[in-house]
Amino acid sequence: MEQLPFRYIVPAALAALVAFAALWEPAQWLLWGLVPLLLLALWDFFQTKHTLRRNYPLLARIRWLMEDLRPFAQAYIVEDDLDGRPFSHQARALVYARAKGDLDSHPMGTELDVYSDEYEWLSHSVAPKADAPDHWRLTIGEGTCSKPYSSALLNISAMSFGSLSARAIEALNAGAKLGGFAHNTGEGSISRYHRAPGGDLIWELGSGYFGARAPDGNFDPEQFRDNASADQVKMVEIKLSQGAKPGHGGVLPGAKVTKEIAEARGVPVGETVTSPPAHPAFSTPIEMLEWITQLRELSGGKPVGIKLCVGQPHELFSIGKAMLETGLHPDFITVDGAEGGTGAAPLELSNSVGMPLREGQIMVRNMLVGTGLKDKVMIAASGKIHSGAQMAKAFALGADWCNAARPFMFSLGCVQSMNCHKGTCPTGIATQDAWRQSGLVVEDKAPRVARFQRQTLHSLREIVVAMGLSSPWEIAPQDMRERLNGARSDAIDRIYTFLEPGQLLEGADDTPYARHWHAARADTFRRAG
Repeated sequence: MEQLPFRYIVPAALAALVAFAALWEPAQWLLWGLVPLLLLALWDFFQTKHTLRRNYPLLARIRWLMEDLRPFAQAYIVEDDLDGRPFSHQARALVYARAKGDLDSHPMGTELDVYSDEYEWLSHSVAPKADAPDHWRLTIGEGTCSKPYSSALLNISAMSFGSLSARAIEALNAGAKLGGFAHNTGEGSISRYHRAPGGDLIWELGSGYFGARAPDGNFDPEQFRDNASADQVKMVEIKLSQGAKPGHGGVLPGAKVTKEIAEARGVPVGETVTSPPAHPAFSTPIEMLEWITQLRELSGGKPVGIKLCVGQPHELFSIGKAMLETGLHPDFITVDGAEGGTGAAPLELSNSVGMPLREGQIMVRNMLVGTGLKDKVMIAASGKIHSGAQMAKAFALGADWCNAARPFMFSLGCVQSMNCHKGTCPTGIATQDAWRQSGLVVEDKAPRVARFQRQTLHSLREIVVAMGLSSPWEIAPQDMRERLNGARSDAIDRIYTFLEPGQLLEGADDTPYARHWHAARADTFRRAG
């Protein structure tokens, strides 16, 4: 006799229990729970879209329940302190502690295996510099701009209103106002929630030109002037690419273009809008520099820079050659590592495209130093920077300041539930649902944002002092060491190449960048030859 298929067992068993409960008066209270379960099992039994539910009525739903609970169980039950991606439990705990003003010390020494490649270190001095300044600021655009910006050394990286909720944006900007640092708008432009607290803004301008967008999707100079001239806007950042999805445009479905998002982006309510992969405003390195100069003038003399995740090396050197040929240059270059990203991105791009921050930052540094342009163009490092130690390492590789995105989300209460792209963020940060946002109290979270930034800069100062230096800009590649294997380590400048000033101009053939330098042209991003 053929075995009874499993799919019959659960509905039959539930039907029998319902009949039993209906006939036996003491058990009739069971009907309240059994009847809905029986109806659900019958629905699964007869539906034809999901094989598992059809073959295993009701029980198959446990799989979906476990899928939903998996990130939380993983984070709170399975992971140890050093596990968890993209940020470990230890990294998140450090941000939470600093944001709340709790003790951020760690007992019993490091949990890292100091003889494995997970350990790298900064060299301290036997003569610490106890009289180092309490804090530092950096003037960006001096000598080029009529309105240079005095910047903090740690600012909020690009996150758009739309990706983040209204309350999250307002809390971040209010925190920036309290702490005296800058808040990057992301390419979604300047919303009312950026403006309300009055914190300093870096306006990011992507290929969709939101906030400066003509009806045909091209750049509108007059709209740009109106927004960029606001006192709250301190700098403009042109997004060429981003770490999470380099070389990828975007589509904002009309259903997500609410009245508030449309107001910020300067697009019609309910209409689908696109951000093309490439900027329509320019197509060559020289045209890009000319456009940067135009934006600087339209903004009233504010610093203008570019942001990119490094991809084709010859394109980076094309920008350097264009700067040499024209005498024009951006005020800064923000290097975004491939490990960066706060919003949704195609998995293949996140996992397989783009240069990590360390290699990208070194290459940008070498392009500027090798062409003799480093004194004109500053470098910002952005990509999983959540601590003073990571900031110090970025300075060792040539950064002038740092940006952070996800760590500032943690300071708001983000628990890394990995629901940012679904609109179901449980902490009200990466969602547009009003009830999910209701738990995020701006007045409570803004001080946490400011406190995290302040405590992180304090930890940077402690490291600078321990290294016997007067400022983080004195940290050199030779002050940072990396493991080659369990028995050997070496200074970073003995592992990676760090060019001398003007070296590309005097002898590019003697550098690892020779083929990229010769393939670069100022009049095209295409590879020569």
